[in-house]
Amino acid sequence: MDRPSSVLIVDGEPSARGALSNALHRAGYATQQTGTGEEALEAAGRQRPALVIMETHLPGASGYEICREFRERYGDALPIIFVSAARTDETDRVAGLLLGADEYLAKPIQFDHLLARVRRLVAQSAAVTGPVASRLTPREQEVLGLLADGLEQDEIANRLFIAPKTVAKYIERILGKLGVRSRAQAVVLALRGDSGQAPGPAAALLRHPGEESLTPPLDDQRQRAEEPDHT
Repeated sequence: MDRPSSVLIVDGEPSARGALSNALHRAGYATQQTGTGEEALEAAGRQRPALVIMETHLPGASGYEICREFRERYGDALPIIFVSAARTDETDRVAGLLLGADEYLAKPIQFDHLLARVRRLVAQSAAVTGPVASRLTPREQEVLGLLADGLEQDEIANRLFIAPKTVAKYIERILGKLGVRSRAQAVVLALRGDSGQAPGPAAALLRHPGEESLTPPLDDQRQRAEEPDHT
């Protein structure tokens, strides 16, 4: 299968698909458009998308059903954003996240908010690739991707609807599988693709304002501060 490349937009309303596609094109993203979930699965089978934006109400199978199918095929590595014109309550959002979506946005969509989420999820998804990804389970990849995105342990727990202690266990397993001692070292290894090359643009996720690069002293500081608590 080819490398993920474009954002897949799934919506039964052509005007809604077009508006999303235009906004994403202006931000530099290629897109594919489908009107049904079945067409979306076929499109993803031909070319796995970098991210899926999907309406919850679709002709035929619902967005929830298609989301489950995507998760069965691609695990947690494929970012999915639900959008909905009909289900806009907070309880609907929570239900969508529990069903497997990474984000849930009510229509009418504020495109600046959407683009911020697209950038974060695409960067997070791309952060863990190659040999590093092959060593980890899909859930471990997701936890490492969220660490690369700058989230703290409690934030990761809230995002994945699991206990902080469970996140700590995942992190401990990730460190063991990657043969590193700190979270910062694991993230740097993931960002450089285990190739020995310097981290690419995604490494900016780890930088603080004013820093030119991830220098050894900073890494040492993070290593001391972020050693997992085994108590």
